[in-house]
Amino acid sequence: MKRATAMILAWVFLAAAGANAAQAQNDAETRDGVFIHVSHGKDDSHRLLMALSMATMMSGDHPVLVYFDINGVEAVLADAEDVTHAPFKSLLQQLAELRQRGVTLMACPGCLKAAGRTPEDLAEGGQVADKSRFFSFTTGRIVSLDY
Repeated sequence: MKRATAMILAWVFLAAAGANAAQAQNDAETRDGVFIHVSHGKDDSHRLLMALSMATMMSGDHPVLVYFDINGVEAVLADAEDVTHAPFKSLLQQLAELRQRGVTLMACPGCLKAAGRTPEDLAEGGQVADKSRFFSFTTGRIVSLDY
């Protein structure tokens, strides 16, 4: 009886270890991403710079996509004014860091048009939003932050 109990316990242990290994493999392949929506520009420097600060912080551990629309598109234009708001780094500093980290920076095409701008007006690293990228920049869940 003791031998049968020991065999059953060994089997349960091995099955649990196998399940944990499979879960760890799945976790390693699945990466949750962070989608940050920025609808404000210099009109609300706190919102703008807080959003970019969060993008920088999150990009250390997760794929990040920053989507700029409404007044936010002015922040990713090549001729964007530098914006400051303590205690954050300036707009141009944060955008440079995000580009260096490989963070995706997308602008709404309709909002660019409404602002009288074209995709050619975007700053280095900025790109026109593509809906398929909203779902393909990460393999896991998408956490959304809205500023």
